[in-house]
Amino acid sequence: MNNSTGLWHDDFNLKQLQTFNQHTMIELLGIEITQRGDNFLVGTMPVDHRTQRPFGVLHGGALCTLAETLGSIAGNMCIDFKKEIAVGMNLNAHYLRPVTQGVVTGTATIIHKGKKTQLWDISIVNEEGKLVCTARLSLSILPQ
Repeated sequence: MNNSTGLWHDDFNLKQLQTFNQHTMIELLGIEITQRGDNFLVGTMPVDHRTQRPFGVLHGGALCTLAETLGSIAGNMCIDFKKEIAVGMNLNAHYLRPVTQGVVTGTATIIHKGKKTQLWDISIVNEEGKLVCTARLSLSILPQ
């Protein structure tokens, strides 16, 4: 279903999005896409042995993986991915507080949607809703 009046190119449901992530690092880290709004995408990641540093703190690389996952999935949902693909050009992340347990939730929202580039803002919060990480992801739109 084409949704040309909104942000999204196609009308993917959450189950379809999870299917795309099977057998990837996304699945390995336990990242799940949990919500899609008119202009945002939300996903979660557990804080456990897969995502923690040796001393039990959530790894910054795992936060970057969550941020890039959400921005990249959202970016590809905005284009006709049968003709184009959105790939990461740059990710800039700021870690604001440590997390040692629970689940973190990220929300990707569009800042710029151009024909050749996209810019996404990703905010990641802990279970108390406190900001853990903020990131900006730029994507390049390439022909398939």
